[in-house]
Amino acid sequence: MNATLTPALEQPFAPERPHAYQRWRERKLARYPKRVEDLVVEVRDPRKLSETEAAEIRRVCSLANMAVYASPLAGVEDKEIARWLGASLGLGSLHANPLADEDGISSLEVTPEKSGLGYIPYSNRRLLWHTDGYYNGPERRIRAFVLHCVRPAATGGENRLLDPEIAYILLRDADPEYVKALSAPDAMTIPPGTLEGAEARPACTGPVFSVEDSALHMRYTARTRSIEWRADEATRAAVRYLQRFLDTGCPYAFTLRLSGGQGLVCNNVLHDRSAFTDDTAPGAGRLVYRARYSGRMGSP
Repeated sequence: MNATLTPALEQPFAPERPHAYQRWRERKLARYPKRVEDLVVEVRDPRKLSETEAAEIRRVCSLANMAVYASPLAGVEDKEIARWLGASLGLGSLHANPLADEDGISSLEVTPEKSGLGYIPYSNRRLLWHTDGYYNGPERRIRAFVLHCVRPAATGGENRLLDPEIAYILLRDADPEYVKALSAPDAMTIPPGTLEGAEARPACTGPVFSVEDSALHMRYTARTRSIEWRADEATRAAVRYLQRFLDTGCPYAFTLRLSGGQGLVCNNVLHDRSAFTDDTAPGAGRLVYRARYSGRMGSP
């Protein structure tokens, strides 16, 4: 496997060097998975990945910045699943948000006291396209996350997923000025956030696309309320184009409805979630564990 990945490591993401970028682009598109099934890695127990299982998850992530693992642990309520999976893949620095559980891992389920504050992940409403932590500054950047499904919803709750590197390619192919506008340091501003009347986080201004250590990072939300885009036509045109190919069915996007025991591990890919309806029986509602990390998933 390492021999297969060596050429990718010799072709880092280098958008400022046209020839290097074209080589990287060609390889990225040639190796990108064609079906959501190509993302799936079977594992016996995500709390105790074998070296072979971990290497295969990393290999798939090297192609699409995401992988889906499938395990027999449907219905098992154990947050150590998400914690130990992340640790097995080298994802340190667990990033807790204010509404996470005390151990830093979020239990995403319908929770009226949280959804009533406007936090849609804790409701059964749809989530628009976004990357996690788009409201954070560079010092609190989320570079990877794990979603582990304990129980799916009775109906709905599908995710659409898109590698940010593919989004970058599509924008640059359409017009290089799009990525230039979205790479501006003041491209997108998120106003201060509040929690129970107090400021929970300060305003955050920054780019949509940025590069660190030859890796692309994307911060984006399709929300229109409380989002301030840079007031120039180049930025507005880029945002319209991005929203259009996300909303009209990008051929590179995957649609996935996690089953119990399945999970997503990724380098903070673009994703959304459809609305869902829960089973009305006690303890039968949709439950997904989410662990966020400040570090990225590496190659095998």
